[in-house]
Formats: sequence, structure tokens, C-alpha cells
Amino acid sequence: MKIGLVGYQGSGKSTLFEWITGETADPSQAFSAQTAMAAVPEPRVEPLCEIYQPKKITLASLEIVDTPGLSRDHSGSAQKLALIREAGCLVIVVADFGGNDAKDDISNFDADLLIADLDIISGRIERLREQIKKPRPDRDELQKELEVLEPMYAALEGGKALRELELNPDQEKMVRSFQLLTLKPRLILVNSGDEAVDQSQYENSIPEGADLLALNIGLEQELDQMDASERDEFISEMGIERSDRDHLIRKIMHVSEQMLFFTAGEKEVRTWMIRKGGTAVEAAGNIHTDLAQGFIRAETMNIDDLVRLGSEREVKAENLLRREPREYVIQDGDIITIQHN
Repeated sequence: MKIGLVGYQGSGKSTLFEWITGETADPSQAFSAQTAMAAVPEPRVEPLCEIYQPKKITLASLEIVDTPGLSRDHSGSAQKLALIREAGCLVIVVADFGGNDAKDDISNFDADLLIADLDIISGRIERLREQIKKPRPDRDELQKELEVLEPMYAALEGGKALRELELNPDQEKMVRSFQLLTLKPRLILVNSGDEAVDQSQYENSIPEGADLLALNIGLEQELDQMDASERDEFISEMGIERSDRDHLIRKIMHVSEQMLFFTAGEKEVRTWMIRKGGTAVEAAGNIHTDLAQGFIRAETMNIDDLVRLGSEREVKAENLLRREPREYVIQDGDIITIQHN
């Protein structure tokens, strides 16, 4: 899954990219998107490895996309934001140091997202109106699309984000291909210059439906680079409450409504990503498209049962191995084996 890092110039967005991924931001890509992977931490992999002694361990990863910093006068914002339209979640970085006002930036950035979506919707409406004037077999379908988009355009023009509208399933399906930014889940990350970060001061400033996290990105990166004993001593002396990298990645997973499931055996123990509410056949497709196409059932057990009992044999003996159909909703801690044609 792609996670788009966006923010104004000087927000600390690229420092965040380096901290999450461990990759150094490339100055030559300052005007384009830079991408790197960040493994999703999962402490339950360790007890699985003790049981299976696998030859290989593979963790699911998020694809982190660092975008060019935006200008606060909104110039060129739509073009830069187009680089992360395929992202499943936005992490909006705002600075609260060096004379920047985080609360103003939060409000202004929401306007940037709105303007970018308005640009997409208005362009499509203009094309539809021209096409409908001509006799063509799909004219009714085009008219239906126009009728869906016009109230959305009116909402955006009135300063209302699309997430505030109640779209029915048909409307959501129709606009899905546009990858509209004001419909995406988002995390507002306030980059504070203070060592002691009071997150509550920003809570009344975030848009409805957004999640909030405040931390000092530069300090967190420096702490990660310290020797463990030196870091613990520094944290103790300064009275710092950390929000470490793993916590941030888990927060992004929560905001983007993603979860993990497991596959396990002697060859490999692996975590896989799936949307919350995803089904067994979707999980099969995430592993390999052939598994989804030939899906018969998913043999499923819970990791807590396996770790408690110590082996698959004991799980089966306790009748805790389940055979689930394609519609089964994947649960946290599921270990699955796909039976397929």
C-alpha cells in the first residue's frame, strides 16, 4: 500500500521519510516523488519462528512516497499533489517551529487538497458536457456521471471536502478512478520543535475525520541513531516521552484501515497486509492472484491458540483449525493456508 507524505516546504517531511524508511532523501528528486519501503513491525512473528524455525522471514511493507514540498501560496499544488493520487493514505506533515503556525498550516493544507480535487472534477464535468452535446450510444451513462459529479463540484466550490458528503455505493464506485484526495484517510503529523510535545493543543484544529500525532521528527531520528544505553540515559535525563518509529507505522496502519494476517511454515513465516473487513478470497488474492481464482477454502487458526498449544498438531487436536469459505472476514491474528484448484 502506498502512503503519501505531503506538506509545505520546510515542514520536515523528507526527514520523516528518512526516519521511517532508513533511506536518505535524494536532493535530485526534490521536484518529483521519491519512494522507499518501510517494514510493518509485528512482534508476534518471533513466537511463530520459535515454532516453525523457518528458513525465511518476510514482513509486509508500506510503500512510502515523499513528495515535493508545497508552497503556502497554493501555486503548483495541484500538480505536485497529483503524484500521490494513488496513495491509500495521506500523512500531512505540518511544522510548529521556525515561525510556522501549525494550526494555520493544517487549515491551509486542507484547502490545497480541496483545490486539487476541484481541478479534477471541473475538468471531467467540462468534458462530459461537451460529449453529451453529441449523439452517441453511451450518452445516458455520461449524463448519469454528470449528475453524480455536479453536486460534488458544488460542495468543493463551497469549501466542503468530499468526505463530508454521504456518497452511496454507486457514487463511490463511479468516482473511485479519480483517486480524489479529500476522500482519502489522513494522518495530521505535527512536527514540533519542542522536546516535550503537548498534542492536545492541536486537537481542535484538525479537520473532521482526520487522526492526529504530534512529535519532534528530527529528535526522534537522532534518538534512533544513538547507542541504546546512551539513548536511554538521554531520554531519562530530559524526561522525553518517545513516539518511536514502530508506533508511527502502526498508527499509519490504523488510519489507513489496514491489518496483518499470517502464513507460516518451515519454508517461510510471513505477514501480509489486508484492509480491515477483507475476506478470505481477498487475502488469497493478496498472496497470489491464482489462489483467488482457484479458491476452495481457507484453513485458519488463531496465532494465540498456536503459540499457547505449541504446534499445529495440538491445534487440530483441540478442533481449533477452521475451514472458512471465501466470504469469511479475516480477523486479527489469523494464520491461513489457502486450499485451491
